Amino acid sequence: MKLNYSEPKIYTGGVDISQWSSFSSEQKKTVLSKDWFVYFSFRNPETGRLKKEPFIKAGVNKLKTKRERYAFLKTMQQALLQLLQYGFNPYEDNSALEASIFSENPEVSNKVAKKPKQVKIKNEQQTIPENKQVTNQKTEAPSLTIAETIAFGLSLKVNMMNKNSFVQYKSRIGAFEKWLKSKELYNNPITFITKKMVIEYLNSVLQRTSARNRNNARTDIASLFQLLEDNEIIEDNFVKKIAVLKSVPKRNKTYTPKIEKEIYEHMREVDPHLWLFVKFFANNFLRPIEVCRLRIGDIDIQDKKLYVKAKNKPVKIKIIPEILLEELPDLSNFKPTSNLFGRFNIGEEWAADVINKRNEFSKRFKVIKDHFELGVEYGLYSFRHTSITKLYRKFREKMSQHEAKSNLMPITGHSTMVALEKYLRDIDAELPEDYSNFLR
Repeated sequence: MKLNYSEPKIYTGGVDISQWSSFSSEQKKTVLSKDWFVYFSFRNPETGRLKKEPFIKAGVNKLKTKRERYAFLKTMQQALLQLLQYGFNPYEDNSALEASIFSENPEVSNKVAKKPKQVKIKNEQQTIPENKQVTNQKTEAPSLTIAETIAFGLSLKVNMMNKNSFVQYKSRIGAFEKWLKSKELYNNPITFITKKMVIEYLNSVLQRTSARNRNNARTDIASLFQLLEDNEIIEDNFVKKIAVLKSVPKRNKTYTPKIEKEIYEHMREVDPHLWLFVKFFANNFLRPIEVCRLRIGDIDIQDKKLYVKAKNKPVKIKIIPEILLEELPDLSNFKPTSNLFGRFNIGEEWAADVINKRNEFSKRFKVIKDHFELGVEYGLYSFRHTSITKLYRKFREKMSQHEAKSNLMPITGHSTMVALEKYLRDIDAELPEDYSNFLR
């Protein structure tokens, strides 16, 4: 059976006072200017759900120092917990309970070690026994508004994600904030948000865009709420219980041998720097954004290795095939910190963010793509798919499926065979032989 109450907790102005010694005088003054209190929730008999009860201050904010306030609240917290364990219920008459607790009868008083002092609770109009036992309890901020809570979550996430991922994450959370403002819900506490509200927002995203965008929004909101649950700002991350919709991912199509040859020839003629950029990630089986991160110092020509920051691990080591080494210029005269692929030249300084660098090459490739009148299903990633397909089919001429995949896996960089097999299925790398004889 579930308890009818949550364990009483202490709110200390929204900060972790275990770090008190590191605060400046101004920060300490600001924290002490806020209300401190004890809070708890009790199960509402009508709804059956835990409901936050009025905050218990009992004059604690008249105390001027952290030590005095915290000692006072710890005493009150422990006393309130004992009272709840004895059966205190804010929705019922507690006269009998009060009489038994404060009774002079020795048999009744055995329930309590000694007759407690009484501390008036301003908001509850009840009496709380004072107990000097102190336990280690974490501070929380249940009364934070939606704006304050989201700001807190983003301040933690910025140090937990890479820059590009955080930009997308912040954008999706910002869209959720904008929706809350449009519904005039934004000024409420974070606990005001319900599962139904989040579902309503996700439905609006689905109607406006696609199932994939809706699922991405759900993932990011669930990630934020999980962070809030981990920090005990909310009791339950209900967003992760919202179903994920089935969506068909959009994949770039593989180029036919004829189109691939024509595109490479045209690129080499009109934009040789873009041509080398495409050859570099296609033949090294990298992602375009990974190539944008490369510096001259990441390339070891002598050992034929490159060191790149990958999506799934901090540093990935790849060999540089001879077909690429033949196309690279002499890199010994460039600074190790210079970009391998600058905006227009190898080794050129380029201060743009890596996401903007990738977008620059994508825009330049769109000009090439428009020249051949190719649709949205073709892009830079199509070259990577095409190279992997060509290599796999070449392996299959002399190897079994398992041998071909085993040789391909360290080249493509997939971490598991299952991931590689799924990828090969998605790009239709494995095609059956002609089965006409079986249909005759």
